[in-house]
Amino acid sequence: MSDDQGKTIYEKNPDQPLIPASTLKILTSLAAIRTLGPDFHFRTWACYDKTTRDLYLKGFGDPLFISEEITRFAHQISSNLFKQVSDGHIPSPVIRNIVVDQTYFAPRISIPGAGSSTNPYDATNGALCANFNTIFFKWDSGNKQYTSAEKQTPLPNLLAQQIPPGSKKTDRILLSHDLRQDYPGLLMLYFLKESGINITGTVQTGIFPGSDKECIIYTSSFSVTDLIKKLLKFSNNFIANQLMLTMGARAFGPSATLEKGAAVLNKFAEQTLGLKGLTIVEGSGLSRRNQVTPTQMKDILIAFMPWYELLRSDGNEYYKTGTLSDVRSRAGFILGKDNRLYPFVIMLNATNSGYEDIKQLLGAEVSKACDNLIP
Repeated sequence: MSDDQGKTIYEKNPDQPLIPASTLKILTSLAAIRTLGPDFHFRTWACYDKTTRDLYLKGFGDPLFISEEITRFAHQISSNLFKQVSDGHIPSPVIRNIVVDQTYFAPRISIPGAGSSTNPYDATNGALCANFNTIFFKWDSGNKQYTSAEKQTPLPNLLAQQIPPGSKKTDRILLSHDLRQDYPGLLMLYFLKESGINITGTVQTGIFPGSDKECIIYTSSFSVTDLIKKLLKFSNNFIANQLMLTMGARAFGPSATLEKGAAVLNKFAEQTLGLKGLTIVEGSGLSRRNQVTPTQMKDILIAFMPWYELLRSDGNEYYKTGTLSDVRSRAGFILGKDNRLYPFVIMLNATNSGYEDIKQLLGAEVSKACDNLIP
């Protein structure tokens, strides 16, 4: 624990490299704010080929390309097509195939520490991912079938077939790898039809033919600040690693890879924050190969201080927790009676004892420090 100037108030094993678990998301969030910018908005491209009548979609890593966003994008595309009809550029608002371009990210990126289950916790990353690559369903007892548990999201038969027999009455599962590639296109197909567009073909994967000067660009409703607030509140591994991968592609050029993303985080920590010797292999804290000392995490917190309110809060504490088997961590700030922020870091590896005692001890140290400062 330190004060807001970095002066140590209490420490134990401050320079021992430890597994940070999900408290690492604070570093990823800080790198995204400082690298992409707090007001950065992801973009997704669409291009209509008047000759083939195919619609192409190209993603650039938007972590929140959710049904509501896809609906807005579909309206933007349909409005553009109807205008082309009224201007005499095309005879009718017809789309043959919807072609999804996933090439801004490398295929099958594997995040160290992630599992291979159908649990949303293991959602995989990609250039164009709809609804975290998951479907949310419920059992309709009246019609004896599964339906979508979200009114804004359809559940076509192709997706309903993904639900394993004997599933829960309400659940969210990760789609198969092949369907993850097409899922954004399948939702776009549904919403475009709802907008009055005639679609005669199928959803495919392919290469986007145009540039940003000749396409329809959709700008996400969510800024990086919005994304980070959700990332920290829900400890979302998918968002954290989408941000990491995007930073890697922007720094070193596409396609995004795990190596490029990890390199950005390590370089940011070393060159921008002056932290030497830490090891970052992914952006969410899933991997046990991540290594950070408590002192380094304290320095990360001090750099993150302008955005402390993006963290979860409980009374006068703003914090991020992290848990793996045999790992328990907590990092954040305690707001003292003197209205100063006191950064604190708890990292327990290979033990579950002492966590609550340490929390109480650090709270007492803040009260003591405030009493010494307030006349």
